Amino acid sequence: ILIVSSPVTAADSPETGKEEAVAAEADYQKYCALCHGAERQGHVNDDAPSLRSKSLMSAGSQERSMAVSYGRRGTAMGGYLDEVGGPMSEDELSSLMQWLQKQSGVEAVELPLEPVVGDIALGKEIYADECAGCHGENGEGDIGPALGNPVMLSLTSDSFLRYAIVNGRDGTDMPPFGDYLEPDQIDAVTAFLRSRATGWSVEKPVFRTPPSVENYVLNPDSPGPEFSLKDGLYVLAKDLNEALQNNKRMVLLDTRVTSMWQMAHIEGSVPIPYYYELYDSLVADLPSDGTWIVTYCECPRAAAEDVNSELRDRGFKNTAVLWEGIQGWVSLGYPVSRGEVTLVDLKK
Repeated sequence: ILIVSSPVTAADSPETGKEEAVAAEADYQKYCALCHGAERQGHVNDDAPSLRSKSLMSAGSQERSMAVSYGRRGTAMGGYLDEVGGPMSEDELSSLMQWLQKQSGVEAVELPLEPVVGDIALGKEIYADECAGCHGENGEGDIGPALGNPVMLSLTSDSFLRYAIVNGRDGTDMPPFGDYLEPDQIDAVTAFLRSRATGWSVEKPVFRTPPSVENYVLNPDSPGPEFSLKDGLYVLAKDLNEALQNNKRMVLLDTRVTSMWQMAHIEGSVPIPYYYELYDSLVADLPSDGTWIVTYCECPRAAAEDVNSELRDRGFKNTAVLWEGIQGWVSLGYPVSRGEVTLVDLKK
């Protein structure tokens, strides 16, 4: 029997893996230890959480990655990705997050993206009774982190919030409320927190329905922007925001799953998920007169690039991808709106 083995490349070799781990640990000590502690114990400075917490490290890998990449506006947590002025590349951050996960000794849990539906009024009452003592009456934070931080809420899934409520945070004063509250009560608190994403003083969530076809074009009577694209493809958040502030004519396509559009989106954007299969039908709904079409996603660009490529293949010239993605957009302080749970009828 002839056994043919695949050659081991330098990138796949054990030595390379060790080198990456050593580099990731060095990056942790350089950039993270001041607040999170040399041993990842947490709460050394600025109430930074323990990165040893099993419940924290078992879920929310995307939320943690985005928090490290783009920071938490309104807190001491800055963005470390070079695209937003930080000192680390995407590869370095990826290695760091893998190293932290391995050090935690727990397997990451995949959480669903579907919104959690609950009684917001009930959730408000439970929050006041059970949560305000640690997280603040208005979510400003005290013993516990600030749950009223709109950036945190806009970029955190309902499932991640619910998981934290159910399981608590071991090694902290946050107990597992799954042992104390009923599932519908936990849903209610989750829904209440989600409703605060546009401000703690909001008494009722502000919903936006997806734009209808006749409203795909923003500011239809205005001239279009004069974007200077990075690498002939990417528009920077500051340039897109300026164009929106100046009421320039364009189309914005949110290429994430529609449940993510519901959580937070750039005002006026149309949810057209990257897996959308009826592109020829979509083309008929988009202007063919050279109107700029900007796509964006969360990761920060893969889905948006995919949709953009489909459009360019069909003859659209003035298309661009938001370089920082919506995570960077929010972290840089640009506004977002909430959507409505009902899905846009893409097939009409």
